[in-house]
Amino acid sequence: MRHLCPPPGSRALPTPARLYGPQIYLMTTAAISASSRTLRLVRSRPALVAGLGVCLALLGMAMMSSIAFGAADIDPPTVLEALFNFDPTATNHLIIRTLRVPRAAVAVLVGAALAVAGAVMQGLTRNPLSDTGILGIETGAALGVVAAVYFLGINSLAVYALFAFAGAALTSVAVYVLGSMGRGGPTPLKLTIAGAALTALLSSLTTGMLIFNQRTLEEVRFWLAGSIAGRDLGLLLQASPYLLAGLILALALGRQITTLSLGDDVAKGLGQKTGWVKALSAIAVVLLAGASTAVAGPIGFVGLVIPHVVRFIVGVDYRWVLPYAAMLGAIFLVISDVAARLLLRPLELPVGVMTALIGGPFFIWLVRWRVRK
Repeated sequence: MRHLCPPPGSRALPTPARLYGPQIYLMTTAAISASSRTLRLVRSRPALVAGLGVCLALLGMAMMSSIAFGAADIDPPTVLEALFNFDPTATNHLIIRTLRVPRAAVAVLVGAALAVAGAVMQGLTRNPLSDTGILGIETGAALGVVAAVYFLGINSLAVYALFAFAGAALTSVAVYVLGSMGRGGPTPLKLTIAGAALTALLSSLTTGMLIFNQRTLEEVRFWLAGSIAGRDLGLLLQASPYLLAGLILALALGRQITTLSLGDDVAKGLGQKTGWVKALSAIAVVLLAGASTAVAGPIGFVGLVIPHVVRFIVGVDYRWVLPYAAMLGAIFLVISDVAARLLLRPLELPVGVMTALIGGPFFIWLVRWRVRK
């Protein structure tokens, strides 16, 4: 019995941990103390709060750049005048209000949503290579849109959003059901395998419909590349409730995801209801990644790159990882969109191509680093 007692000078052992025995106790105290040391060494709380303020200022600058630069540049005084003293008879004011402001707002919300969804996935699976694509969400959303065009002849972005969200949600449910089969329930490895299998299947179905119907390919090929061009306030307002609900839910689960990222046994030893946390986190990921893909198409690597950058800055406490991921994800996608517009001006690249150019080399480096480690 002496092994069940906490070491001298430590806090009393929680009842759930006592029930799970000495191994859980030792794992819990060792993991939490190591995590706490990391957090203390990385940043203090005032510095983290100040860092969010810096991120907010950088986001404002990025949005101003997004509004000012494009096929035709608009000077900053005109941008400010259009924002605060709108003149409906001025051409530049109309361009700013009807095209560039909605585009910048879409980039902010989509970038934040994809980064937070990726951070949640990496925390749940404890896999640094995880991305929202691991659940097949982006592939399911793409299949939903392609099926809507192929079978129903739909060519409205607003309706695309509905079918993409439905496809993402159904795919996520299918992955969870497949990953829950067998003994042990929905483990990270089983979910990963189920997601990879469904992604391959759904990609084949999508490719088949595009090959057999040229009109379908013409309708969705730019959307499939990942683009926020031409997105208006109506589409943004339609997707905003899902995006905001997913962000709020994910941020509310920050403490629980931190505990769960230490391992299921540790989380259970601390009395956490891991099933509920995983289910709510999965709902948040579906809302974020599904709605983002519906609005902008499948944009890769945001959810992979940004969480790694954030953890390097703030450590492993998801109460800070998630808000920082939202800010840096928004900044990253806004800047990527500006670069996509300016790189081949007056032509314009889809923002998904730009994020792939940045994220692809990072992914290769990350895989090589993990192999060496």
